[in-house]
Amino acid sequence: MTVRPCLRWPDARLRTAADDVPEVTDEIRALWTDMIDTMDAMPGVGLAAPQIGVMLRLAVVDASDKRDRRIRMANPEIIEASAILNAHEEASPNLPGVSAKIKRPRAVSVRFMDETGAYLTRDFVGLEATSVQHQIDHLAGRMYFDRLSKVKRDMLLRRARKVMS
Repeated sequence: MTVRPCLRWPDARLRTAADDVPEVTDEIRALWTDMIDTMDAMPGVGLAAPQIGVMLRLAVVDASDKRDRRIRMANPEIIEASAILNAHEEASPNLPGVSAKIKRPRAVSVRFMDETGAYLTRDFVGLEATSVQHQIDHLAGRMYFDRLSKVKRDMLLRRARKVMS
């Protein structure tokens, strides 16, 4: 079990788009295992590789109650999103101590490479869909608070600075 440290905002890597994964190797599978261990230690329902300083398009998600639906994704991309929005409280270990209610599509279809190296498309709904979208944002160099209005974002970042100091 390897729990990796999460980068702290405003580390520039959190604002940098990650690189595509050309193939799934044993090294990638080991990294996914470390990411799951790190996600569980937070505790959280998802983690993207850039959050731990690895600039590859890799993410893990498990929003199940029993923590038994580990989803490993390489190069995930949303190919369809519902028009219906859900609001969930979102946070990040990269900016601890603060959170915000973010509206995102309730359901998404995502194409990604799985742990076998095969591309597949999978539908996600509810919290699982929110987490997948949150991780895909991280892979593009975006944070959840980028989806807030400027006023709300500035307030959240001021609160975060107080918490972190």
